[in-house]
Amino acid sequence: MSDKPTPKRRNALGRGLSALLSDNPQEPRDKSTDTTESTLGSMREIPLRHIQVNPYQPRTYFDQDTLRELAESIRVQGIIQPITVRQLGSNSYQLISGERRLQASKIAGLEKIPAYIRVANDQQMLEMALIENIQRENLNAIEIALSYQRLLSECDLKQEELGDRVGKNRTTVNNYLRLLKLPPDIQAGLRDNLISMGHARALINVEKIDNQLAIYHKILDEELSVRKVESLVREMMTARSPKKQDPTKQAPSLQSELKSVQQKLSSHFGTKVNIKSDPGYKGDIKIPFVSAEDLNRILEILDI
Repeated sequence: MSDKPTPKRRNALGRGLSALLSDNPQEPRDKSTDTTESTLGSMREIPLRHIQVNPYQPRTYFDQDTLRELAESIRVQGIIQPITVRQLGSNSYQLISGERRLQASKIAGLEKIPAYIRVANDQQMLEMALIENIQRENLNAIEIALSYQRLLSECDLKQEELGDRVGKNRTTVNNYLRLLKLPPDIQAGLRDNLISMGHARALINVEKIDNQLAIYHKILDEELSVRKVESLVREMMTARSPKKQDPTKQAPSLQSELKSVQQKLSSHFGTKVNIKSDPGYKGDIKIPFVSAEDLNRILEILDI
């Protein structure tokens, strides 16, 4: 059997979560950890008491009912998908992904849990935790928005790069980020599923916070649909926008002034003079004549 050249590894950070969590024993070693080559990239049963939680975990709330359901499933079926950790030192690990499985295992009374051991620096820890949650968990819209914001600011990503990492286009990413401009009360309502993202996106278009909050409370009190909220916002914006002046209608002062000038010219030339003007004082003056003699008379008055 012929030896095949080993393919050249690319930087995992440029390939998203699947690359960051790939099960490859030849990942670069973190010299700051005291791990052996046989440990890195392997899967081991690790005592739960040796695993620290992920300090970069973006999810702030875990539903206790679903955790208990997962715990019961673990009691019966065991851990189907191992968690992922990094080794900090001897008998010391830090969770990268799988916090729900870790918490449910504790509820189930397990002493050990299967885990993949990876090398990851702090930035990689943050990025993996955020992307893993965005892609695999039912985060609410605010948690997703905060995760996107952290990826942009703390991982120094641009919106285009962020979209590639999480599998979303730039418009979708931007729609989530705009939610963070809403006042705290509305963000809390969105987080607690009192309103939908459709409601929130409509409220973003309202300029004043007081008006946003007024519509928000109206949504809660009257259980308004997204379409009804969008209609309310359009009505509010239309009522507050200044009405455009009809160009065919001139200000009364201008009309009166032109009428006075028209009367003076008619009297001066002995014939009815017509003046037309737009609001910008652009227009024309018409002096009619009925014969050659009448034209010569007008020309004499004009001294032409």
